[in-house]
Amino acid sequence: MGTQEDERIVAQMGTREDEGLETRLLLPGEEGLPQIQQSPPFSLRCRCRQSLNLHRHSDIHVIAVVDPTVAAIFTSSSLSFCCVPSFPSIAVILLHRRRFPRFTLSAFPLILCLQDESGGLYTGDGSVDIKGQPVLKSNTGNWRACPFIFGFDCCERLAYYGIATNLVTYLTTKLHEGNVSAARNVTTWQGTCYLIPLIGAVLADAYWGRYWTISAFSTIYFFGMCTLTLSATVPAFKPAECVDSVCPSATTAQYAVFFSGLYLIALGTGGIKPCVIQFGADQFDDTDSKARVKKGSFFNWFYFFSNIGALVSSSLIVWIQDNAGWGLGFGIPALFMAIAIASFFSGTPLYRFQKPGGSPLTRVCQVLVASFRKSNSVVPADSNLLYETPDKTSVIIGSRKLEHTDELKCLDKAAIISDAENETGDFSNPWRLCTVTQVEELKILIRMFPILATGIVFSAVYAQMSTLFVEQGKMMDTTIGSFSVPAASLSTFDVISVIFWVPVYDRVLVPITRKFTGKGRGFSELQRMGVGLFISTLCMSAAALLEMKRLSIAKSQGLIHEDVPVPLSILWQIPQYFLLGAGEVFTFIGQKEFFYNQSPDAMRSLCSALSLLTNSLGNYLSSFILTVVTSITTKGGKAGWIPDNLNEGHLDYFFWLLAGLSFVNMVVYIFCAKMYKSRKSA
Repeated sequence: MGTQEDERIVAQMGTREDEGLETRLLLPGEEGLPQIQQSPPFSLRCRCRQSLNLHRHSDIHVIAVVDPTVAAIFTSSSLSFCCVPSFPSIAVILLHRRRFPRFTLSAFPLILCLQDESGGLYTGDGSVDIKGQPVLKSNTGNWRACPFIFGFDCCERLAYYGIATNLVTYLTTKLHEGNVSAARNVTTWQGTCYLIPLIGAVLADAYWGRYWTISAFSTIYFFGMCTLTLSATVPAFKPAECVDSVCPSATTAQYAVFFSGLYLIALGTGGIKPCVIQFGADQFDDTDSKARVKKGSFFNWFYFFSNIGALVSSSLIVWIQDNAGWGLGFGIPALFMAIAIASFFSGTPLYRFQKPGGSPLTRVCQVLVASFRKSNSVVPADSNLLYETPDKTSVIIGSRKLEHTDELKCLDKAAIISDAENETGDFSNPWRLCTVTQVEELKILIRMFPILATGIVFSAVYAQMSTLFVEQGKMMDTTIGSFSVPAASLSTFDVISVIFWVPVYDRVLVPITRKFTGKGRGFSELQRMGVGLFISTLCMSAAALLEMKRLSIAKSQGLIHEDVPVPLSILWQIPQYFLLGAGEVFTFIGQKEFFYNQSPDAMRSLCSALSLLTNSLGNYLSSFILTVVTSITTKGGKAGWIPDNLNEGHLDYFFWLLAGLSFVNMVVYIFCAKMYKSRKSA
């Protein structure tokens, strides 16, 4: 500021004649006061002797520039603050040196906390940097941090799908397993990949935080990729090739090495799954309305870049595996996993971090125990009589307070203040008394479960892409001119569909639907998921119709008892893959957004893991249905619906079964969605 303005400020600040003190404002960067460069809270470390003697002719040091509401906590007989006229939201803390004779500037914690939703310097959602310090909005988080997260997820998805997409082919051609056994092994492994996120979520929410959880499990992931590569490269670790249709089985040791690598990958990918997209969403300040809109787009583009990696896997990596060898085909994904880890760590200075809020499972148990102990108590009609801390923020680290709801009143008993607690004033035992926010956390989880359950059937449908869709494609004409297309590569069209639908949804459908719904994101999360469930029914119907056509050609060509492809182009599978991709954009992205926005603040990783649990249960459901169908349809020595020679079976019946389940599931979902009540912050 200029000299005249400085003089005006000094004049308005005046002098402290009652104590004989005269003050002058020194702003950061002026002579005598070093420029503040660190994030608060921190100590102002003066490097020159002169700066240690500010106001050498007065008894006051300039200590900090703060928000007046924060400055109030320093007001006492020893401290005072005054507003800067040019900046009404800024105040200056003044320290009387005569009352702190040994005080130095470097020992006093500075606070710079200029907060407001539109132009505040610091985030308002409690996010910090890697050192635990509050972070500036201007140089952290938001879209500037996203390229590193997108890069990590793109390369990680390339690594994952580089294994998953063609795994059933490796099991049947290299480990010499049958169709049903291979499909069951793949879906069981994929189910495990989506079950382990519960472990990663608890560690992230309770102990490590999302960043360190991603770091730890990514390392395990990489070791698993290396082990799997060795199992396909070292001769002693893989079975011998078939000789004249005689295929030696894999030994126990060979199976051990292969499945060790495979399930280390499951542990690694499962551990990071509930954290990566949540960590990305954490980069957007939840208290800023503009950032909330950007966060809605983030979920779409996160899935977009995920599928870029999947596109490379389902096309180039699958072709390498089928034509250049499995050692190279598994080694390239391992290399990309290393690149993913490097990308993630590169963005560390730009990231915003949410502190872990303690074990969410412990808090759930505390509510259940406390409500059981007070099962004979009567819930008061006035919810204000239930226990909640008077502070603005919740006692749960990283969580805002939640508004009381009238459902599940039996759980409210955990927040009833007993006569004994009133008399002693001891409210410190959460196993006897919980806050309303803690009770509402559990209520939210319970309300989410019906929505969660209806995602299982969709995941069972999705599992067919890497199992029976591939088996179906292998029994079709895979040649296009002189080029042979690996059956697993058709999943490329699922990825292309996603890459097509994400920008169409974000840039076309959202603006159009916004005009009719009045919602900033166009569709609500529940509406979006419902559309996806309807599309899944169409997908399985398309697959069933194609299989009916394929079997009719096999019959007309006399190929029923021949284990050979029928003269029907594999490109006819494109519609079912394209429909499945469209269903993903609506259902899976809708799920991710729903479970982030509706979950309690300190349970976001856990709720993300619960959404991934639907994928796990969907894969297990697919394995279960396969087992039951095979058991029933092969009685009496029959070939069954899904024999090793699909020309003798009725894979179309299995697809129609899944189409029927999808339709029933959609009807149930509509009912559950209408009953659902959104969470409300206090």
